[in-house]
Amino acid sequence: MALSKLSFLNHLAKTLTKPHRFQSHAPPSTVIPVRLFSFATPEEAAAERRKRKRRLRIEPPLSALRHNQQQQPPRPSPSSSPQNPNAPKIPEPVSALSGNRLNLHNRILKLIRENDLEEAALLTRHSIYSNCRPTIYTCNAVMAAQLRQSKYAELLSLHRFITQAGVAANVVTHNLLLTVYLDCRKTDLALEQYKQLISDAPFNSSPTTYRILIKGLVDNQQIEKALELKEEMATKGFKPDPTIYSYLMLGQAKNSNAEGIFELYEELKEKMGTDDILDGVIYGNLMKGYFLKGMETEAMELYNKVLGEGSNFSMSALAYNYVLEALSKNGKFEEALSLFERIKNEHDPPKKLSVNLGSYNIVVDGYCANKKFSDAIEVFISMGDKRCSPDTLSYNVLIDQLCNNDKLAEAEELYKGMADKKVSPDEYTFVTLMDACFMENRPDDAAQYFRTMVESKLRPNLGVYNRAVEGLVKVGKVDEAKSFFDLMVPKLRMNDDAYKFIMSALFENGKHDEVMKIVDGMLREDPNDFTDEVEEFVREGLRKVGREDEVTNLKLDIEREKAEAAAKVAEEAERAKASARAAVASLLPSKLLGNKDSEIKDGEEESVEAAIGDDVAEEESVEKATV
Repeated sequence: MALSKLSFLNHLAKTLTKPHRFQSHAPPSTVIPVRLFSFATPEEAAAERRKRKRRLRIEPPLSALRHNQQQQPPRPSPSSSPQNPNAPKIPEPVSALSGNRLNLHNRILKLIRENDLEEAALLTRHSIYSNCRPTIYTCNAVMAAQLRQSKYAELLSLHRFITQAGVAANVVTHNLLLTVYLDCRKTDLALEQYKQLISDAPFNSSPTTYRILIKGLVDNQQIEKALELKEEMATKGFKPDPTIYSYLMLGQAKNSNAEGIFELYEELKEKMGTDDILDGVIYGNLMKGYFLKGMETEAMELYNKVLGEGSNFSMSALAYNYVLEALSKNGKFEEALSLFERIKNEHDPPKKLSVNLGSYNIVVDGYCANKKFSDAIEVFISMGDKRCSPDTLSYNVLIDQLCNNDKLAEAEELYKGMADKKVSPDEYTFVTLMDACFMENRPDDAAQYFRTMVESKLRPNLGVYNRAVEGLVKVGKVDEAKSFFDLMVPKLRMNDDAYKFIMSALFENGKHDEVMKIVDGMLREDPNDFTDEVEEFVREGLRKVGREDEVTNLKLDIEREKAEAAAKVAEEAERAKASARAAVASLLPSKLLGNKDSEIKDGEEESVEAAIGDDVAEEESVEKATV
């Protein structure tokens, strides 16, 4: 056994010391593997693949979850201090506009395209507290549509509603508010809104914000504040914007400050580091600067340089409009017409936009300035050929020009066509036509325009009302003027002159009773309106017919009626209190009542005790008889 073990170990040692080659011990298989298909048809296999993909989207594999967990950075521990509930909310991202909210957004956009803004705003309000809450992008779309139609009150009402509902605003919302305030000439509110944006909003202002602000300030003749904003924009790191400089140059041109135009141009060249600014938006206002200095040759040389053949300058519709305006208002209307025809031919949306509503407005104004009203109307009507839609302002400008040049019939034709274009007339439209009708000795038509304006839920001011009433009284239509007075008293805050005018017209026509009705309404509704001046005027008018005491008697009657009404109210209140006390007495325990109730209770208890005593005595007598 020992020898066998020794020989085995020697053999093993020799085997390990020999070089060993690794060879495959298993011979290659000669059997061809056969793949067994799990599906009968390729369609079933495709269906299974789609099902698996859907399942993976809903429930990702565990390996993917582990991978995501490894990549996620560790979350910071929540702060022990509570968050400020008054802190501004971060607006929703664009990705929130999906699913049912996207369907709601498309429904509201359809209503906007159909010009049903009232229904669009109503649907937005109703959806705020529903399961499908609209995003801020939907609300902005509705407010932008209201802004385009100058429905400022509706826009501010909708914005107030969504703010109270907790919809976080974004920079577009602030820009819409800025535009509203500036269009309404509320520059202080606009600047306050801008300060709120830069101090409280969780996002930064955009270059569009500064464009809106600076253009609005220039339009409101506040060029100094606009220049300050331009400097503030530079301190915030924004690049110099040729469009903003064009607005500032336009403001200097309105003030006839040619030197200011050239200073802004030189400043822009210095900041951009070039002598030739390729953005053509500034050159129209630069031409105005040359025209203001009487340098017509230099202005036309600049025009040929910018718009000549082989020009490398980039011209937008706004840039063309500035050039058109510079030519049209400086005795170069023929050149302006040639440029207008050229840019109409170049207009190829969406590739190139060289014409917009402003281009047509400039040409229409040029025709009107040259007394070519037929050509102006023809250009205005042809606006639709280039997919441009006129707005209320465009209609108002042309209607005003026609009315001021004895073209009332043409102006009324334009007014009638506004409904076909789905453009709503505003107060200026009706007032212009009303004044023209008075000038043409057509008071009935003027009164109809005023009545239509009020029925359209527009808000004519006191000056418009005075013009309408004065025009009617002048032609002897006192009853019609009185009907307008009754119509507008609840809507306007009348002053003493308005009251005295209608009362004077009624006195002159012997309608003293109508005057007393007006006085009665004033004393009952708001006695402060019946000032000493108005009272003296009424007494003077009544004194001429021996009825001056009627004012005193009317005051006494109204005071007596008020005293009787107050006494009746007090009596009703006392009766209500008594009935309430009786009801309470019937419901509450008697011990909660006063002394009088306790006395009643004591009397009732004594009667009860006496009855109990009688019963006890009777029972004792019965027991004795039994015994």
